[in-house]
Amino acid sequence: MLGVSRLLCGVTTETDHLRYGEQLRAPGAKRPPVVVWTSTRRCNLHCMHCYSDSFDKPYPGELTTPEARAMLQDMADFGVPVLLLSGGEPLNREDLFDLAETAHHLGLRTTLSTNGTLITRQTAQRIKDTGFGYVGISLDGIGAQHDKFRGKRGAFDAAVEGIRNCKAVGQRVGLRLTLTRRTVAALPDIFDLVEREGIDRVCFYHLVYSGRGRRISGDALNPQEVRAALDTIFDRAQDFHGRGLEKEILTVDNHADGAYLYMKVEREQGPERASEVWRLLKRNGGNNSGVAIGHIDNTGNVHPDQFTWGVDLGNIRERPFSQIWQDTAHPVMAGLKDRGKLLPARCQSCRFLEICNGNFRSRAQFATGDIWGMDPACFLSDDEMQAPAPAGVA
Repeated sequence: MLGVSRLLCGVTTETDHLRYGEQLRAPGAKRPPVVVWTSTRRCNLHCMHCYSDSFDKPYPGELTTPEARAMLQDMADFGVPVLLLSGGEPLNREDLFDLAETAHHLGLRTTLSTNGTLITRQTAQRIKDTGFGYVGISLDGIGAQHDKFRGKRGAFDAAVEGIRNCKAVGQRVGLRLTLTRRTVAALPDIFDLVEREGIDRVCFYHLVYSGRGRRISGDALNPQEVRAALDTIFDRAQDFHGRGLEKEILTVDNHADGAYLYMKVEREQGPERASEVWRLLKRNGGNNSGVAIGHIDNTGNVHPDQFTWGVDLGNIRERPFSQIWQDTAHPVMAGLKDRGKLLPARCQSCRFLEICNGNFRSRAQFATGDIWGMDPACFLSDDEMQAPAPAGVA
């Protein structure tokens, strides 16, 4: 995640330590990953970009309640900083709140990734009472555009109602939108909605080609379209900040965004501020699949991230997650933790490598057939990648 508000506007948020804390690059620092758990694949919507390719049907072999409790205990013992409960639609899982309550008592910070359509006022209150730190609700356009993208009429109105129900009970809630050619035109309207509804957080995801997302890979933005989208996001973030509307704005899943933001700060705010941004980006380290982000699917298989289902590192029914995660016998896992020499030459020679880390390997594998190939979503020019870094950013 790129903290646009933090890096561009200097706005401090409560989750900055997860991205830019000093402990992330301390010598010998233990860095257990943020874990995404696909708690169930069942979903009441049919989204065009669903990374888990979910349908509204039962999925056999999903983790039982006792198995999930054992998984949570292991995560707590391991020091996992955040558990993101995802799907499918996680609210379809009958024991979700019981498991989230267990996680809370174990000291795990839980967040909920949902389409929002099932969040009644009563459900919102239960989410709040259970101790979820944050609820992320996806919108991929306004009105009919969202409904078409999400495969169900009325999905937009239900999701907005879910947001309002969360806010009504004091539950922290934010929006998420995946940038594609079908959704990017909605950016101004999404920002207007964020302001109108008093929403404090919004994340803009770049498309990753996983699950049904592979079918719409042709809708990925080209470099000029990505830059235009980022310019809109950056401009609106600065506008909010200038008017005293402190929102947490992030972009996700394209680490070239950090380089683009850095160059903007260097150009408009000067070398001293740019050096500070560089230090924070370097501390984060760019793409952290297999390093500081991990995934457990609905049947217990462990993956480097929620988009790389094709790489199975082990199953928690056979070994605890903590053991699987620290085992580098798997060549992909070993490579992800020390990938520099495995990346394509263009990445290896790029001045932004230490703040990007080669971007998304899942996209590279889909585009090139090689997990260590070039991520097609990199939108930086050769001149930008090769220009000498200014003094003071080492």
